[in-house]
Amino acid sequence: MNAERDLSPLTPGVVRALTDKLYEKRKVAALEIEKLVREFVAQNNTSQIKHVIQILSQEFALSQHPHSRKGGLIGLAACSIALGKDSGLYLKELIEPVLTCFNDADSRLRYYTCEALYNIVKVARGSVLPHFNVLFDGLSKLAADPDPNVKSGSELLDRLLKDIVTESNQFDLVGFIPLLRERIYSNNQYARQFIISWILVLESVPDINLLDYLPEILDGLFQILGDNSKEIRKMCEVALGEFLKEIKKNPSSVKFAEMANILVIHCQAADDLIQLTAMCWMREFIQLAGRVMLPYSSGILTAVLPCLSYDDRKKNIKEVANVCNQSLMKLVIPEDDEMDEAKPSMTIPAEPTSEESLSRPEAVTAGSLDASGDSSNSSVFTVTSCERIQVTLNLDGIVQVLDYHLSDTSIGMMTRIAVLKWLYHLYIKTPRKMFRHTDSLFPILLRTLSDESDEVILKDLELLAEIASSPAGQTEEGHGPSDGSDVRPGPVELHVPARPGQLSSSSTKGLECSPSTPTMNSYFYKFMINLLKRFSSERKLLEARGAFIIRQLCLLLNAENIFHSMADILLREEDLKFASTMVHTLNTILLTSSELFQLRNQLKDLKTPESRNLFCCLYRSWCHNPVTTVSLCFLTQNYKHAYDLIQKFGDLEVTVDFLTEVDKLVQLIECPIFTYLRLQLLDVKNNPYLIKALYGLLMLLPQSSAFQLLSHRLQCVPNPELMQTTDNTKPSTSSKRTAASNIDYTELLQHFEKVQNKHLEARHQRAGRAEQLDRRVVL
Repeated sequence: MNAERDLSPLTPGVVRALTDKLYEKRKVAALEIEKLVREFVAQNNTSQIKHVIQILSQEFALSQHPHSRKGGLIGLAACSIALGKDSGLYLKELIEPVLTCFNDADSRLRYYTCEALYNIVKVARGSVLPHFNVLFDGLSKLAADPDPNVKSGSELLDRLLKDIVTESNQFDLVGFIPLLRERIYSNNQYARQFIISWILVLESVPDINLLDYLPEILDGLFQILGDNSKEIRKMCEVALGEFLKEIKKNPSSVKFAEMANILVIHCQAADDLIQLTAMCWMREFIQLAGRVMLPYSSGILTAVLPCLSYDDRKKNIKEVANVCNQSLMKLVIPEDDEMDEAKPSMTIPAEPTSEESLSRPEAVTAGSLDASGDSSNSSVFTVTSCERIQVTLNLDGIVQVLDYHLSDTSIGMMTRIAVLKWLYHLYIKTPRKMFRHTDSLFPILLRTLSDESDEVILKDLELLAEIASSPAGQTEEGHGPSDGSDVRPGPVELHVPARPGQLSSSSTKGLECSPSTPTMNSYFYKFMINLLKRFSSERKLLEARGAFIIRQLCLLLNAENIFHSMADILLREEDLKFASTMVHTLNTILLTSSELFQLRNQLKDLKTPESRNLFCCLYRSWCHNPVTTVSLCFLTQNYKHAYDLIQKFGDLEVTVDFLTEVDKLVQLIECPIFTYLRLQLLDVKNNPYLIKALYGLLMLLPQSSAFQLLSHRLQCVPNPELMQTTDNTKPSTSSKRTAASNIDYTELLQHFEKVQNKHLEARHQRAGRAEQLDRRVVL
């Protein structure tokens, strides 16, 4: 450096001063350099100007000596000040050597670097924008500098650069986005603050449309939202809020599809603020973008459904998630049921997975969206019959998610209810497609009947009733799935058993008609079979919820069909003990439930062939339980046959359970349901067998409270002498009705005896097995 010719036009004095350790001497040298460069500018001597800049860069700023580097920095700043508006011509040569000093180990030198760069940028103003990326990159590193003075200097430079960008209309956003996308994932607190501050600035510039590039930085913004610093979280919240305002104002220019999966991920975040913010965005996206969001339904449901069971600590998230769920459900339309096959030209070939973005976001046009920004309008897309948004509803992914959440026992009640509502909605809107999934869903829907919540069971029953009554579930053969090629067999058998040959022709005819009415499809009978299987394998369910389930089904479906089909199935039940229990349950429901008022009236009169067919069908199964058979005869006013049955009781094995059921029947006779029966006791002449049947029950009972109750009732019968009947007695109205009905009561009585003999044999077998087991235990 001592060779004057090497560093000319700089004088030896200037060179010595530039390398001095004292700042004041370096400053004096910088003033000399400024004066020298001004002269060259006046002379338009560009070669000498470049030479001076080159010397200051190579010999000083990039020197190994720290004081020389400090001198080079202040000298370059002096050159920039001297050049004034012409500094833009030499910015590359001025900036590059200064930026290398940002990485210097000496904090004082890094501070001088900020100072020098500040002076260079201040003079160049808008001319520095082509070099913005390298400046931003350097500043992002200094933002995290441990030295407070360096940080303070970098903040001054940062503010100056922001002012320049704000007042300029030549900012290269396209070139800047890749750098922003890279830097936004920094974990340093100060670097994050720096990034957010720049995003807020760029958002505020009218000529810069950052919204177009939001998919590039949205994920990073949500990650910054989880920062430990409250200040940074607040800044990020503001930035995201500004973006959301812009989205509401200009939804037609938003790339919803490209951001959908990002929101799905962050809607599942552990951090409450991230999750709530992402969920709010998801709500707006669904309401603004409409059916564009449908391809991401499975991912959205994965994120939203668990939130519906949150407690009051996360009440806000729960409420927003509920809106998302409802809005998404409304997007499914009946046209989705045939869109992929009937209208192939109007749909996208395939639905993206949760990891992929929508392949054709340009399908969303400005005319398709409401640009008013009103998020309360959930029907933003105006869909007409001839113009649909080009998306398809892929049910496979949705059903898989719903199945998973329904199968997970740890999932909360509200989530399970929402899943069942979704499935019900899909069966209503897209029944043809949904029935392809019925066989795989059926087992879990049956298991859900064991749920602890009554509300869950009610929704489950509504769904099962819809499956059982939907026309889409009807097949040509009358049973089996609607499309054999798409069936995925589940663990529960759904085969309809063959009709028994021992049924009478009238009963068989009734069976074919009643359970297969136009309102029922082939799945109805399968549902009844598997429901009874469920009750058989899970007796606690039958005891705790059996009556509740059957009563609700009678409201949702045709009660006659339910009783007819269950009676038909129980007729072939091999487990006689279960058959007896189930018949008792059904009989109790039939006699006591308000839901079955019409069915009781139908059976009471037996005026129609259908009612007589139903009576015969019920009777054959009711024979599994003697007392319920008598009660059915009382209900249908078949008093003579009731008396004949009671006469047969003498041949049965009278157990405590048997007497208990007789006791309950006596209690039932005193209930409002049998008011008509008690009134018929006044007409002794025409109802002798009713009185005889009641006396028969009285004789069966031990002298208990039920005995006293029935005895007191019979004491109220007027003129007991008229109970005697002769062959000349005028036939009663009951006898006339019975004769007209063409019911073969002799055959029914024989059937009763046959069934009861089976029960007797089964009880003896069980007793024998129990005795053998006791002997083994003793041995």
